[in-house]
Amino acid sequence: MMEDLPINSKDFHSFGELIGLKFTKVEKGYSQCVIEVNERLFNPHKVLHGAVLYSMADTGMGGAVYPYLEKGELCATVEIKITYFSAVKSGKVVCDTKVIHKRKKIVILESEIKHDDQLIAKAIGTYSIFKVKHD
Repeated sequence: MMEDLPINSKDFHSFGELIGLKFTKVEKGYSQCVIEVNERLFNPHKVLHGAVLYSMADTGMGGAVYPYLEKGELCATVEIKITYFSAVKSGKVVCDTKVIHKRKKIVILESEIKHDDQLIAKAIGTYSIFKVKHD
């Protein structure tokens, strides 16, 4: 199914475009996405907003699950827990995500988010795989 998904094409993921998120790798069970930090993504303390890091993990997890999907299936976030270790003010942030457990309808994933090779956040998430219902 992944070959049908233009993951970095315009209008595929409008929220990702809004925050500048781009995928650099997408494979079955793995993805990598990046964001260039800019002031428009800052919180009131003048550092990268935690929601941007959360969005990287959430989107990266979806990217790692998509190659598993069969025709007529979608995936959705069930839950994500994220821990923040350090603030970021500039540069590039990289999110590496991998599947750590997969069943037929549930996938558990882990994302590591780094800045200059330093771990700044880590997330674990659960995704659901389900059939699309047509009316």
